[in-house]
Amino acid sequence: MSEKKVVLTYEGLKKLEDELFNLKTVRRKDVAEKIKEARGQGDLSENAEYDAAKEEQAEIEARIVAVEKMLRNAEVIDEEEISTDIINLGCKVRIFDLEFDEEIEYTIVGSTEANPAKGFISNESPLGLALIGHSVGDKIEVEAPDGIIQYNVLEIKRN
Repeated sequence: MSEKKVVLTYEGLKKLEDELFNLKTVRRKDVAEKIKEARGQGDLSENAEYDAAKEEQAEIEARIVAVEKMLRNAEVIDEEEISTDIINLGCKVRIFDLEFDEEIEYTIVGSTEANPAKGFISNESPLGLALIGHSVGDKIEVEAPDGIIQYNVLEIKRN
């Protein structure tokens, strides 16, 4: 069974590589030191510091495995090759929300980099899915729990 590709921008790839480096070089050493100190306190059966450090170690190791898997399956978007004719991954899109009468700007990214609060929406989200393939001037509809939300596409540009 083939593993799912992880779509990333160059910036997202760099962040994952930096995180992996930090996990392996800094966080591993920190937690190893915590375990060593906790062991020095004697009986491990009732040692909360030891248990907490071992749990932190397990979380770090699990994150390392997850990040390495994402990097192995990474498909990097070449932002220089992104067309501004239609919306696709890596595009920055300015849309007009007809219900709230406001302009919004989003960058369409893979799910790993999504952060709606910072303007990065996943290509797998309802709005991201609805936007992909559309052009400036198109009216799109997105099904939300409160009903259908309509948007007009105002601008497409490279990120």
